[in-house]
Amino acid sequence: MRKSAAIIKPGEYLLILLKPYSSIASLPQILSLDSEPVDLSAQLLSILSRPNWQKHPSLRKLLPSLTPSHVSSLFAFNLDPQTALSFFNWIALRPGFKHNVHSYSSMLNILIRARLLGVAEKIRISMIKSCCSIEDVLFVLEVFRKMNADGEFKFKPTLRCYNTILMSLSKFLLIDEMKTVYLELLNNQISPNIYTFNAMVNGYCKIGNVVEAELYASKIVQAGLHPDTFTYTSLILGHCRNKGVDNAYEVFLIMPQKGCQRNEVSYTNLIHGLCEAGRINEALKLFADMTEDNCCPTVRTYTVLIYALSGSGRKVEALNLFNEMKEKGCEPNVHTYTVLIDGLCKENKMDEARKMLSEMSEKGLIPSVVTYNALIDGYCKEGMIDDAFEILDLMESNSCGPNTRTYNELICGLCKKRKVHKAMALLNKMLERKLSPSLITYNSLIHGQCKVNDLESAYRLLSLMNENGLVPDQWTYSVFIDTLCKEGRVEEAGTLFDSVKAKGVKANEVIYTALIDGYCKVGKIDVAYSLLERMLNDACLPNSYTYNVLIEGLCKEKKMKEASSLVAKMLTMGVKPTVVTYTILIGEMLKDGAFDHALKVFNHMVSLGYQPDVCTYTAFLHAYFSQGMLEEVDDVIAKMNEEGILPDLVTYTVLIDGYARLGLTHRAFDFLKCMVDTGCKPSLYIVSILIKNLSHENRMKETRSEIGIDSVSNVNSVDIADVWKTLEYEIALKLFEKMVEHGCTIDVSIYGALIAGFCQQERLEEAQGLVHHMKERGMSPSEDIYNSLLDCCCKLGVYAEAVRLVDAMVENGLLPLLESYKLLVCGLYIEGSNEKAKAVFHGLLSCGYNYDEVAWKVLIDGLLKRDLVDECSELIDIMEEKDATAQADIACAALMRLAAANSTKGALEDHELRGLSVNHGELTQLSGLVNNLISVGLGCVATFAAVVLEDNVLMEKAWQDIGILRAHAWNKILQKGIEHTPSDKIDAAAAFLDSLKEPELPSLAESEKKPPIETLPPGRVSLSAPISVQRKHVPATQQQPGKLLLSEERQLVLHHHQNRVKPLQMRTIQVHQLSVLALIQLLYHPKVVQFYLRASQGT
Repeated sequence: MRKSAAIIKPGEYLLILLKPYSSIASLPQILSLDSEPVDLSAQLLSILSRPNWQKHPSLRKLLPSLTPSHVSSLFAFNLDPQTALSFFNWIALRPGFKHNVHSYSSMLNILIRARLLGVAEKIRISMIKSCCSIEDVLFVLEVFRKMNADGEFKFKPTLRCYNTILMSLSKFLLIDEMKTVYLELLNNQISPNIYTFNAMVNGYCKIGNVVEAELYASKIVQAGLHPDTFTYTSLILGHCRNKGVDNAYEVFLIMPQKGCQRNEVSYTNLIHGLCEAGRINEALKLFADMTEDNCCPTVRTYTVLIYALSGSGRKVEALNLFNEMKEKGCEPNVHTYTVLIDGLCKENKMDEARKMLSEMSEKGLIPSVVTYNALIDGYCKEGMIDDAFEILDLMESNSCGPNTRTYNELICGLCKKRKVHKAMALLNKMLERKLSPSLITYNSLIHGQCKVNDLESAYRLLSLMNENGLVPDQWTYSVFIDTLCKEGRVEEAGTLFDSVKAKGVKANEVIYTALIDGYCKVGKIDVAYSLLERMLNDACLPNSYTYNVLIEGLCKEKKMKEASSLVAKMLTMGVKPTVVTYTILIGEMLKDGAFDHALKVFNHMVSLGYQPDVCTYTAFLHAYFSQGMLEEVDDVIAKMNEEGILPDLVTYTVLIDGYARLGLTHRAFDFLKCMVDTGCKPSLYIVSILIKNLSHENRMKETRSEIGIDSVSNVNSVDIADVWKTLEYEIALKLFEKMVEHGCTIDVSIYGALIAGFCQQERLEEAQGLVHHMKERGMSPSEDIYNSLLDCCCKLGVYAEAVRLVDAMVENGLLPLLESYKLLVCGLYIEGSNEKAKAVFHGLLSCGYNYDEVAWKVLIDGLLKRDLVDECSELIDIMEEKDATAQADIACAALMRLAAANSTKGALEDHELRGLSVNHGELTQLSGLVNNLISVGLGCVATFAAVVLEDNVLMEKAWQDIGILRAHAWNKILQKGIEHTPSDKIDAAAAFLDSLKEPELPSLAESEKKPPIETLPPGRVSLSAPISVQRKHVPATQQQPGKLLLSEERQLVLHHHQNRVKPLQMRTIQVHQLSVLALIQLLYHPKVVQFYLRASQGT
């Protein structure tokens, strides 16, 4: 194998900003610039050239490392055909080795050259059957056609060969190619047989095109042949795929009349079709009839029915059928277990699902990624994130790689738990595994950032999404609109809403509802109503959520009559009111003290068949507590128990708060015990209520006053926010005594709430005392506790303790919040502890955070907003030194190789560049990046990318933006200073690539010896030229703060950057895990601009 040549010298780089997650992201595994791969193929050639090579001791050592690609490389040498065939067959029998289409093709070339056509035909058939993907089939098809063409290696395909490739094309639904191959068969004057026609029928039936399938079925009769069981079974499948189950049934019924015996596949196809149509009972009847037709249900038959029963809520029947199949000796397969596990997870029966997974393993079945994903999704939906990550560890230990959906489910689960920094870190993991984040990935992350009130980072993710070629959808915009509305920024939400249509996104009911809710919350009911009308005019039908937010808005404005009228209007629009609808009305009536009216609405709701939920009963509890109506409270609690409705966090908060306010502390603690026992963690607010009550009791004892109902006003006189300011440490410990007294379990969550309360008021000493207290009782601080302490230390400026906490967290596998890191790093720099700041940042980069988020939150929102530009430059240096992936170097090298190959397409065909594994479709995605770069003013980057893409239009656009290209190439044509204007129709790409031919390079390694040159459009000076640029005065009205630099200002920054001792890495962007977006925001941040302009003036 050829040694990889370093293309770029150390210290010499392209002035280029390449997103590290572009189409070249797959290169690191293949292209190595630093190490020489072991040439196994050459070693093999040496071994095979000896007699009795099978017994050679070195061969046994090499065997574990051999892959089909090594076999292909070996066969590229001039190897004896018989030796090659012997080795080919010998290695195929080795455990763990399996030939692929490429190794088969290499063997085939040798056999055809030697005219060993009999063996070659067998190898050709095996090659076709070995196809595992669409790419494999298309490769085989290309080989197939080359053999059919005139030339040295002509080897005409046989009918069997045609039939085999037709079935392979059918398998991967490559129907157009299948039809083309069929026509080629006819052109070669080969007569089709029943297998040929059946392959065509089957292919069209798989995509539900019964018309075409029946056309080929008719050709069977025209050819004097008879349709067989395979033909009719395919037609049954086709009708079912076309949602014509009744037609499928007709075909099924005529099979015996045509002399065709139905088989298990015939039954299973029809059963599947019936299940897909929701006709499960008919499917079960057909299933029962199978034995009468001498057909035994297969594992797929059972699995289809189990899936249908499970999906329709008939879980007991599904489990019964599962047990029946085992009793009848039909062993469930991975798919069967996966269906059941998925059903159990959707019913929140996670323990049973986990047992089912164990049963699979005991039977020797290897769970698939779909199996594991079902469990991960189930745990995440239940908020059991730790268990979800246990499954991730388990699947990886079983050599089952997670896919994009795996990460999407984990990211979604983390975001729901407000662990956005961990979700962003998972984005890194995805990219390391060469998995492409999907729209769902970004939508979940955007939702997570919005949930923690970081709208700025959400907008940055939106830009990152666009940069990666993904188009925001309705869900994306609904999250932004909803978040803006919740922050009271309704006008901004309205502006975004108006822009959605211009972006080609049709506003749906979710977007409309979010905006209507926003206007209702700020009291603009008229605007909300106008939006409802606009919604109807846009043929977007409101749902119950839409009407509910309007009804709630009217209730808050005390417009009960209009709210009731809107309920009636819902019915006329065909939208049924929900429990939420009635609960909104009941809640408002209870607030107004209209208890009788509220009860009437409640009874009316029940009479209509609606089941009151926990929110309905909580509304009554809140109202009764506010009036001291304890008997009614007891009645509601009894009713909830009777109906099996469990209290949620809000209900427990109302109960504990209500009893505490009335001085009934024992009852409050009774419900705290119930809460903890059911696994519902007490919030900071609940702990504050109890602490407030205990503080009040303590004061009353000190004044020898007796606590009673008449002292409620005194309890209420202390504001919750003030509790933690005045709370004595001993009262916190008394909470533990009271909990023990009432049989409550004291866990980490209780300590966490207390510590959070003290930390919010910057009472670090008391918080640390509680940490010591919990450790004495054998409990370790949680991640939330550490983060509370860390945040408190940073706000107090106790940075030495903060650094200790960070070290302890990292040592225990916990992630500090980036917000805390930001405060710590900035604080250390401000107090002059620069080395400590850099050490902390260096440690941060080892924790797996997403580099974009680090740049956004620590560098941009932290250092740059505090004018710490030099310090920001230092930390970017550290990010570069960390060099976790060396992605930028590899990307630059890849682009250079593409350029050296004279064209993108040529690079794909060049022997030296095959190892890059970059297809043309992936590379053309760079054109989208070029346009993005131009739009944000990064013309230098855009120009080089345009050159690689050979796109002159894009290149001219890029030149007009910044007009400079610094390329490591030997461009003698443009180096001589060809004068032209932007309007000249000069093929700059061709000039650039042609220049690489003179002088002709003997090897790519010679590129190291060539000096870098610059290609410059008119009016631009060289970067290496002496600086003699005077900055033009820009009127204040033209320069907008926060906007990207004008072209000339960028040029000035680039010039002065050259002479900086510690520049902000503008000469070479090597912060490898950073996206283009984050780098743009860093480089063109107003603070950075001011920094360089000050430097230019010698200040």
